[in-house]
Amino acid sequence: MTLLVVGSTGTLGRQVVRRALDEGYKVRCLVRSPKKAAFLREWGAEIVQGNLCYPDTLPPSLEGITMIIDAATSRPTDSLSIKQVDWDGKVSLIQAAKAAGIERYIFFSFLDSDKFPEVPLMEIKRCTELFLAQSGLNYTVLQLSGFMQGLIGQYAIPILEKQAVWITGESSPVAYMDTQDIAKFAVRALKMPETENKTFPLVGTRAWSAEEIIALCERLSGQDARITRMPINLLRTVRHISRFFQWGWNLSDRLAFAEVLATGKPITAPMQEVYEAFELNPDETTTLESYMQEYFARIMKKLKELDYEKLKTKKKSQKKTPFNKS
Repeated sequence: MTLLVVGSTGTLGRQVVRRALDEGYKVRCLVRSPKKAAFLREWGAEIVQGNLCYPDTLPPSLEGITMIIDAATSRPTDSLSIKQVDWDGKVSLIQAAKAAGIERYIFFSFLDSDKFPEVPLMEIKRCTELFLAQSGLNYTVLQLSGFMQGLIGQYAIPILEKQAVWITGESSPVAYMDTQDIAKFAVRALKMPETENKTFPLVGTRAWSAEEIIALCERLSGQDARITRMPINLLRTVRHISRFFQWGWNLSDRLAFAEVLATGKPITAPMQEVYEAFELNPDETTTLESYMQEYFARIMKKLKELDYEKLKTKKKSQKKTPFNKS
């Protein structure tokens, strides 16, 4: 059985590819740029060039495919809009999958997407869930809250580099999850008939507020954070202004996520029944503490090595410098 992974070069997609290969699946990756996806070929995956926004490229990529894990989504740097990628592109992919007789389709959505119709990507995810459910494909929807990987650039690196950490005035706690754990559930769903045509929340061990994450990073790094708070009303103003310019549409759509965080309600869900359905052990799920601890231990070790090398170089330079004779 051959698996097609869409969005395979992304933060989550690459972990899906790695997990599927480790479990013995034959994996094909749909990519826009084969050059940027060379590392996937080195891992053992097959690379095929295609683009969700060009429907004609999809049928050839599905030849011989029996399963799809769809981890694709638009990126802030994309020239195309969220609608073009996450709605038009996904509709084309689902239709092509149906025509190709795909047996299983795994789709990643957002937790509580039905509660935020004013947030474009949340609403598009909700509509895609409905479209997939009505397509006739055997599907599984995994509703995510947030990636632990994203916290490195948002909190850890600014604190290490003594730069400002930006947070909103109001911030809902989020149950972040390691993308490796998410990939484990996605690949597991492929061989679990009990998960067919169902939707599951997929969240971390507990919800963390921005202040708690900052405090954790401060403790692990031994440094104090410079916190700058961004008022939610300022974000709303920027969002509305950017809607007046075509170049600002993507920015505006992404700033709308501030409305999700502004509720103050924890972004999490019960997971006991999910673990039971997938027959996975909750004790094996990565906690945010252990994830951050591993990151900082690795970084602090690297910094010490760099300091040691600098000291050695300095000492050698001093030995080579001749003494001045009077």
